[in-house]
Amino acid sequence: MILRPDGVSDFDRLNSRRHDNEVQLLGFDLLEFGGADLRQQPLEQRKVALGNLLRRPNAGIQLVEHLEASGEILFEHACALGFEGIVSKRRDAPYCHGRCRKWHKLKNPESPAAKRTEDGSF
Repeated sequence: MILRPDGVSDFDRLNSRRHDNEVQLLGFDLLEFGGADLRQQPLEQRKVALGNLLRRPNAGIQLVEHLEASGEILFEHACALGFEGIVSKRRDAPYCHGRCRKWHKLKNPESPAAKRTEDGSF
């Protein structure tokens, strides 16, 4: 992601590739570590392992903290702040590849990322 001065991600700048030196990597899940497959562990345990890993000096990746709140209220705030959307995951669920009932992605309809069509145009 690339952040604007107000702290909100800027999808257009990221997409342009002219600002690659400003890209920041965010970690929100850990599926494997040290050869161990973590996908069957609950999200809550995977987040703890990721947090421990990213607390090391010079990790180079920011941890996306887990928030427990009303999804509706959280989504409203994310949209009001100009975020692209939210992803909700069950904290007790193992990793699920692709679309499944254990996680939901909600896009802010006003976000440039949500306005893209399948062919990449707006």
